Amino acid sequence: MALTLSLTMAACGGGSGGTTADGSLHLAVIPKGTTHEFWKSIHAGAIKAQREYEAQGVAVRLTWKGPIREDDREQQIQVVEGFLSQGVNGIVLAPLDASALVRPVQEAKRAGIPTVVIDSALASGDAVSFVATDNEKGGALAADRLGQLLQGKGRVLVLRYQEGSASTEAREKGFLDRLASQYPDIQIVSADQFAGPTRDTAKRASENLLNRFGGQVDGVFTPNESSTAGMLLALQDVGKAGQVRFVGFDSSEAFITAIRNKQLDGVVLQNPFEMGYQGVRTMVAHLKGEAIQPRVDTGVTIVTPENLDTDASKALLNPPLSEYLK
Repeated sequence: MALTLSLTMAACGGGSGGTTADGSLHLAVIPKGTTHEFWKSIHAGAIKAQREYEAQGVAVRLTWKGPIREDDREQQIQVVEGFLSQGVNGIVLAPLDASALVRPVQEAKRAGIPTVVIDSALASGDAVSFVATDNEKGGALAADRLGQLLQGKGRVLVLRYQEGSASTEAREKGFLDRLASQYPDIQIVSADQFAGPTRDTAKRASENLLNRFGGQVDGVFTPNESSTAGMLLALQDVGKAGQVRFVGFDSSEAFITAIRNKQLDGVVLQNPFEMGYQGVRTMVAHLKGEAIQPRVDTGVTIVTPENLDTDASKALLNPPLSEYLK
Protein backbone atom coordinates (compact mmCIF):
# COMPACT_ATOMS: atom_id res chain seq x y z
CA MET A 1 0.00 0.00 0.00
CA ALA A 2 1.12 3.54 -0.52
CA LEU A 3 -0.24 6.83 0.66
CA THR A 4 -1.20 8.91 -2.35
CA LEU A 5 -2.34 12.49 -2.34
CA SER A 6 -3.15 13.88 -5.77
CA LEU A 7 -3.56 17.61 -5.75
CA THR A 8 -5.16 17.28 -9.15
CA MET A 9 -5.88 14.14 -11.10
CA ALA A 10 -6.20 14.41 -14.84
CA ALA A 11 -5.14 12.76 -18.06
CA CYS A 12 -1.51 13.43 -18.87
CA GLY A 13 0.89 12.93 -21.72
CA GLY A 14 4.26 13.83 -23.18
CA GLY A 15 7.72 13.76 -21.67
CA SER A 16 10.39 16.45 -21.24
CA GLY A 17 9.12 19.87 -22.17
CA GLY A 18 5.66 18.56 -23.04
CA THR A 19 2.39 19.36 -21.35
CA THR A 20 -0.76 17.49 -20.47
CA ALA A 21 -3.84 17.59 -22.68
CA ASP A 22 -5.05 20.74 -20.92
CA GLY A 23 -1.69 22.51 -21.25
CA SER A 24 -0.47 21.96 -17.69
CA LEU A 25 2.72 20.31 -16.47
CA HIS A 26 2.19 17.12 -14.45
CA LEU A 27 4.92 16.32 -11.92
CA ALA A 28 5.27 13.18 -9.82
CA VAL A 29 6.82 13.85 -6.39
CA ILE A 30 8.11 10.60 -4.90
CA PRO A 31 9.46 10.58 -1.31
CA LYS A 32 11.38 7.78 0.39
CA GLY A 33 8.41 7.24 2.68
CA THR A 34 5.18 8.89 3.71
CA THR A 35 5.04 8.69 7.51
CA HIS A 36 7.86 10.79 8.96
CA GLU A 37 7.46 14.52 9.62
CA PHE A 38 10.41 15.15 7.31
CA TRP A 39 8.45 14.00 4.27
CA LYS A 40 5.40 16.01 5.26
CA SER A 41 7.60 19.10 5.21
CA ILE A 42 8.90 18.23 1.75
CA HIS A 43 5.31 17.72 0.59
CA ALA A 44 4.26 21.12 1.95
CA GLY A 45 7.19 22.84 0.24
CA ALA A 46 6.27 21.22 -3.08
CA ILE A 47 2.70 22.49 -2.74
CA LYS A 48 3.97 26.01 -2.00
CA ALA A 49 5.88 25.99 -5.29
CA GLN A 50 2.84 24.66 -7.16
CA ARG A 51 0.64 27.41 -5.74
CA GLU A 52 3.14 30.10 -6.68
CA TYR A 53 3.16 28.90 -10.27
CA GLU A 54 -0.62 28.76 -10.25
CA ALA A 55 -0.72 32.41 -9.11
CA GLN A 56 1.59 33.29 -12.02
CA GLY A 57 -0.70 31.56 -14.52
CA VAL A 58 1.54 28.51 -14.94
CA ALA A 59 -0.55 25.35 -14.56
CA VAL A 60 1.40 22.74 -12.56
CA ARG A 61 -0.17 19.51 -11.36
CA LEU A 62 1.45 17.49 -8.57
CA THR A 63 0.90 13.88 -7.62
CA TRP A 64 2.50 12.81 -4.34
CA LYS A 65 3.08 9.09 -3.94
CA GLY A 66 5.63 6.91 -2.19
CA PRO A 67 6.13 3.81 -0.07
CA ILE A 68 5.08 3.83 3.56
CA ARG A 69 8.27 2.14 4.77
CA GLU A 70 11.65 3.56 3.91
CA ASP A 71 13.13 0.14 3.23
CA ASP A 72 10.68 -0.83 0.50
CA ARG A 73 12.91 -0.40 -2.54
CA GLU A 74 10.70 -2.51 -4.77
CA GLN A 75 7.65 -0.43 -4.03
CA GLN A 76 9.46 2.82 -4.78
CA ILE A 77 10.69 1.35 -8.06
CA GLN A 78 7.11 0.35 -8.89
CA VAL A 79 5.90 3.87 -8.11
CA VAL A 80 8.46 5.36 -10.52
CA GLU A 81 7.57 2.84 -13.21
CA GLY A 82 3.88 3.53 -12.72
CA PHE A 83 4.42 7.21 -13.41
CA LEU A 84 6.40 6.35 -16.54
CA SER A 85 3.43 4.44 -17.89
CA GLN A 86 1.23 7.46 -17.14
CA GLY A 87 3.60 9.72 -19.06
CA VAL A 88 4.14 12.47 -16.51
CA ASN A 89 6.23 15.45 -17.61
CA GLY A 90 8.79 15.22 -14.83
CA ILE A 91 9.70 13.35 -11.64
CA VAL A 92 10.98 14.78 -8.36
CA LEU A 93 12.48 11.79 -6.53
CA ALA A 94 14.05 11.12 -3.14
CA PRO A 95 15.72 7.75 -3.87
CA LEU A 96 15.73 5.50 -0.82
CA ASP A 97 18.62 3.52 -2.30
CA ALA A 98 21.44 5.16 -4.29
CA SER A 99 21.85 2.14 -6.58
CA ALA A 100 18.42 0.48 -6.75
CA LEU A 101 16.77 3.56 -8.28
CA VAL A 102 19.38 4.05 -11.00
CA ARG A 103 17.61 1.85 -13.56
CA PRO A 104 14.15 3.44 -13.15
CA VAL A 105 15.66 6.91 -13.56
CA GLN A 106 17.53 5.75 -16.66
CA GLU A 107 14.25 4.38 -18.04
CA ALA A 108 12.59 7.72 -17.34
CA LYS A 109 15.36 9.55 -19.20
CA ARG A 110 15.00 7.25 -22.21
CA ALA A 111 11.25 7.95 -22.18
CA GLY A 112 11.96 11.69 -22.27
CA ILE A 113 10.89 12.23 -18.66
CA PRO A 114 13.52 14.15 -16.64
CA THR A 115 14.19 13.57 -12.95
CA VAL A 116 15.23 16.01 -10.25
CA VAL A 117 16.71 14.08 -7.32
CA ILE A 118 16.13 15.51 -3.85
CA ASP A 119 17.40 14.66 -0.36
CA SER A 120 19.62 11.66 -1.15
CA ALA A 121 22.06 11.21 -4.01
CA LEU A 122 21.68 8.77 -6.88
CA ALA A 123 24.67 6.76 -8.12
CA SER A 124 24.34 8.00 -11.69
CA GLY A 125 24.43 11.21 -13.69
CA ASP A 126 20.99 10.82 -15.22
CA ALA A 127 19.19 13.34 -13.02
CA VAL A 128 19.03 16.91 -14.29
CA SER A 129 19.68 18.37 -10.83
CA PHE A 130 20.30 17.35 -7.22
CA VAL A 131 18.52 19.39 -4.54
CA ALA A 132 19.67 18.50 -1.03
CA THR A 133 21.51 19.21 2.18
CA ASP A 134 25.30 19.15 2.39
CA ASN A 135 25.06 15.97 4.44
CA GLU A 136 28.75 15.56 5.20
CA LYS A 137 28.74 19.08 6.61
CA GLY A 138 25.74 18.14 8.77
CA GLY A 139 27.61 15.14 10.16
CA ALA A 140 30.63 17.34 10.90
CA LEU A 141 28.42 19.83 12.78
CA ALA A 142 27.16 16.96 14.95
CA ALA A 143 30.71 15.78 15.61
CA ASP A 144 31.79 19.27 16.67
CA ARG A 145 28.86 19.57 19.05
CA LEU A 146 29.50 16.17 20.65
CA GLY A 147 33.26 16.65 20.71
CA GLN A 148 32.92 19.96 22.52
CA LEU A 149 30.41 18.58 25.02
CA LEU A 150 32.80 15.71 25.81
CA GLN A 151 35.76 18.11 25.94
CA GLY A 152 37.55 15.99 23.37
CA LYS A 153 37.55 12.76 25.38
CA GLY A 154 35.20 9.84 25.83
CA ARG A 155 33.49 6.91 24.14
CA VAL A 156 30.90 7.44 21.43
CA LEU A 157 28.30 5.20 19.87
CA VAL A 158 27.07 5.73 16.29
CA LEU A 159 23.80 4.09 15.28
CA ARG A 160 23.69 4.16 11.50
CA TYR A 161 20.43 4.40 9.59
CA GLN A 162 20.17 2.00 6.66
CA GLU A 163 22.48 0.53 4.04
CA GLY A 164 22.15 2.14 0.63
CA SER A 165 20.83 5.49 1.91
CA ALA A 166 23.30 7.97 0.40
CA SER A 167 22.18 10.94 2.52
CA THR A 168 22.64 9.25 5.88
CA GLU A 169 25.83 7.51 4.79
CA ALA A 170 27.25 10.96 4.00
CA ARG A 171 26.22 12.22 7.46
CA GLU A 172 27.83 9.24 9.13
CA LYS A 173 31.01 9.77 7.12
CA GLY A 174 31.08 13.48 7.95
CA PHE A 175 30.64 12.70 11.64
CA LEU A 176 33.32 10.00 11.81
CA ASP A 177 35.82 11.91 9.67
CA ARG A 178 35.49 15.06 11.81
CA LEU A 179 35.90 13.12 15.05
CA ALA A 180 38.99 11.36 13.71
CA SER A 181 40.62 14.60 12.53
CA GLN A 182 39.65 16.99 15.32
CA TYR A 183 38.95 14.82 18.38
CA PRO A 184 41.47 11.95 18.28
CA ASP A 185 40.98 11.09 21.96
CA ILE A 186 37.33 10.19 21.41
CA GLN A 187 36.91 6.45 20.91
CA ILE A 188 34.16 4.97 18.71
CA VAL A 189 32.86 1.93 20.57
CA SER A 190 30.42 0.89 17.81
CA ALA A 191 29.62 2.23 14.35
CA ASP A 192 28.51 -0.85 12.42
CA GLN A 193 24.90 -1.30 13.53
CA PHE A 194 21.82 -0.08 11.67
CA ALA A 195 18.59 1.40 12.99
CA GLY A 196 16.40 0.30 10.11
CA PRO A 197 13.52 2.23 8.53
CA THR A 198 11.20 2.98 11.46
CA ARG A 199 11.22 4.33 14.99
CA ASP A 200 10.37 0.83 16.27
CA THR A 201 13.26 -0.88 14.49
CA ALA A 202 15.53 1.93 15.68
CA LYS A 203 14.39 1.49 19.27
CA ARG A 204 15.13 -2.24 19.17
CA ALA A 205 18.57 -1.64 17.66
CA SER A 206 19.24 1.06 20.27
CA GLU A 207 18.21 -1.24 23.12
CA ASN A 208 20.56 -3.93 21.86
CA LEU A 209 23.45 -1.48 21.66
CA LEU A 210 22.76 0.03 25.08
CA ASN A 211 22.53 -3.44 26.62
CA ARG A 212 25.90 -4.27 25.09
CA PHE A 213 27.78 -0.99 25.49
CA GLY A 214 25.68 1.13 27.84
CA GLY A 215 28.24 1.25 30.63
CA GLN A 216 30.97 2.32 28.18
CA VAL A 217 29.12 5.10 26.34
CA ASP A 218 29.57 8.82 26.97
CA GLY A 219 27.98 10.10 23.76
CA VAL A 220 25.66 9.02 20.94
CA PHE A 221 25.06 10.16 17.36
CA THR A 222 22.08 9.21 15.18
CA PRO A 223 21.76 10.40 11.55
CA ASN A 224 18.03 10.84 10.84
CA GLU A 225 14.61 11.35 12.41
CA SER A 226 13.63 7.73 13.01
CA SER A 227 17.02 6.65 14.39
CA THR A 228 17.04 9.67 16.71
CA ALA A 229 13.50 8.91 17.90
CA GLY A 230 14.29 5.26 18.57
CA MET A 231 17.49 6.04 20.46
CA LEU A 232 15.75 8.71 22.54
CA LEU A 233 13.05 6.25 23.59
CA ALA A 234 15.63 3.59 24.44
CA LEU A 235 17.69 6.01 26.53
CA GLN A 236 14.56 7.14 28.35
CA ASP A 237 13.54 3.54 29.07
CA VAL A 238 16.88 2.65 30.67
CA GLY A 239 17.13 5.90 32.62
CA LYS A 240 20.13 7.22 30.71
CA ALA A 241 18.45 10.11 28.88
CA GLY A 242 20.30 13.24 29.97
CA GLN A 243 23.23 11.23 31.31
CA VAL A 244 24.63 10.27 27.92
CA ARG A 245 25.44 13.17 25.59
CA PHE A 246 23.23 12.81 22.55
CA VAL A 247 23.18 14.58 19.18
CA GLY A 248 20.65 13.58 16.54
CA PHE A 249 19.32 14.66 13.16
CA ASP A 250 16.05 16.21 11.96
CA SER A 251 13.15 17.60 14.00
CA SER A 252 9.94 16.64 15.76
CA GLU A 253 7.91 17.88 18.71
CA ALA A 254 9.39 15.08 20.82
CA PHE A 255 12.90 16.28 20.02
CA ILE A 256 12.09 19.86 20.98
CA THR A 257 10.72 18.63 24.31
CA ALA A 258 13.81 16.46 24.83
CA ILE A 259 16.11 19.42 24.16
CA ARG A 260 14.22 21.52 26.72
CA ASN A 261 14.43 18.65 29.22
CA LYS A 262 18.18 18.32 28.60
CA GLN A 263 17.80 14.78 27.23
CA LEU A 264 18.99 15.74 23.75
CA ASP A 265 22.00 18.03 23.33
CA GLY A 266 21.27 19.07 19.78
CA VAL A 267 19.73 18.14 16.45
CA VAL A 268 21.20 18.89 13.05
CA LEU A 269 18.46 20.39 10.94
CA GLN A 270 17.98 20.27 7.23
CA ASN A 271 15.35 22.36 5.50
CA PRO A 272 12.97 19.79 4.00
CA PHE A 273 10.33 22.43 3.28
CA GLU A 274 12.86 24.28 1.10
CA MET A 275 13.95 20.98 -0.44
CA GLY A 276 10.43 20.21 -1.66
CA TYR A 277 9.96 23.79 -2.81
CA GLN A 278 13.22 23.96 -4.75
CA GLY A 279 12.75 20.46 -6.16
CA VAL A 280 9.51 21.47 -7.86
CA ARG A 281 10.78 24.88 -8.96
CA THR A 282 13.91 23.32 -10.45
CA MET A 283 11.88 20.78 -12.41
CA VAL A 284 9.41 23.34 -13.75
CA ALA A 285 12.26 25.65 -14.77
CA HIS A 286 13.90 22.76 -16.63
CA LEU A 287 10.67 21.86 -18.41
CA LYS A 288 10.25 25.49 -19.46
CA GLY A 289 13.73 25.47 -20.98
CA GLU A 290 15.31 27.71 -18.37
CA ALA A 291 18.87 27.26 -17.09
CA ILE A 292 19.06 25.35 -13.80
CA GLN A 293 21.82 24.54 -11.35
CA PRO A 294 23.05 20.92 -11.31
CA ARG A 295 23.37 21.14 -7.50
CA VAL A 296 21.13 23.14 -5.16
CA ASP A 297 22.24 23.28 -1.50
CA THR A 298 19.24 23.77 0.78
CA GLY A 299 21.28 24.46 3.93
CA VAL A 300 22.05 22.77 7.22
CA THR A 301 22.40 24.01 10.81
CA ILE A 302 22.41 22.66 14.36
CA VAL A 303 19.86 23.53 17.02
CA THR A 304 20.89 23.31 20.67
CA PRO A 305 19.38 24.44 23.97
CA GLU A 306 21.27 27.70 23.51
CA ASN A 307 19.66 28.69 20.19
CA LEU A 308 16.41 26.73 20.37
CA ASP A 309 14.21 29.82 20.71
CA THR A 310 15.79 32.00 18.05
CA ASP A 311 13.65 33.00 15.08
CA ALA A 312 15.88 31.04 12.69
CA SER A 313 15.50 27.84 14.72
CA LYS A 314 11.76 28.28 15.13
CA ALA A 315 11.34 28.63 11.37
CA LEU A 316 13.10 25.32 10.78
CA LEU A 317 11.45 23.51 13.68
CA ASN A 318 7.93 24.64 12.80
CA PRO A 319 7.44 24.71 9.02
CA PRO A 320 3.94 25.87 7.92
CA LEU A 321 2.56 22.38 7.29
CA SER A 322 -1.07 23.20 8.13
CA GLU A 323 -1.08 25.98 5.53
CA TYR A 324 -0.34 23.51 2.74
CA LEU A 325 -1.41 20.05 3.96
CA LYS A 326 -5.13 19.66 4.58
